[in-house]
Amino acid sequence: MALGKVVHFGIDLVLVSTALAGIRRSTGWRFNSESLSDSKSVQDYVDKYLFIGEKAINYAAWQMKAFPKYFTKD
Repeated sequence: MALGKVVHFGIDLVLVSTALAGIRRSTGWRFNSESLSDSKSVQDYVDKYLFIGEKAINYAAWQMKAFPKYFTKD
């Protein structure tokens, strides 16, 4: 697999995780990792994956606060 495809796939995974984090923050609905598997390790990996989206949203919000000239809060 080419490096470009791996990078593209990784970015897609982060975008999906970020979208799920945004849905959780705006509506309160969250992805139930316990529905995927009874294995605790699988649930932990899913939770870690979803945490990446939380970190991405926090980083984006931090960047928006750093540049108030370009971003305003309603």
